Amino acid sequence: MRTTKGSARNRAKKRLFKKVRGYVGGRRKLLRTAKETLVRSGVYAYRDRRNRRRDFRRLWIIRVNAAVRMHGLRYSEFISGLKKADIALDRKILAEIAVSDPEGFAKVVELVKAALA
Repeated sequence: MRTTKGSARNRAKKRLFKKVRGYVGGRRKLLRTAKETLVRSGVYAYRDRRNRRRDFRRLWIIRVNAAVRMHGLRYSEFISGLKKADIALDRKILAEIAVSDPEGFAKVVELVKAALA
């Protein structure tokens, strides 16, 4: 006599269809299409988590560069000066300081200029 998966398969399908709720058409209603869509969406999510980090880093660099140029330095010189001045602020924090606290950022730039001189 042949055995079927029965309730285990039904549970697995239920889990799968719960994950694809909100998708349109066959992507929500058909088992094979739903599985394929779920796999692909996982791949996109994995890829885009990395791309998000890349995009934010680019944004921070653009913001820091704009703020530093207002003080007469280039971005590359500023980063080099940060290392020479032994200031351990990352780009995210520097961008936040540049936007929210221009006076504080000016002090950091002065320290960097002193280290470069």
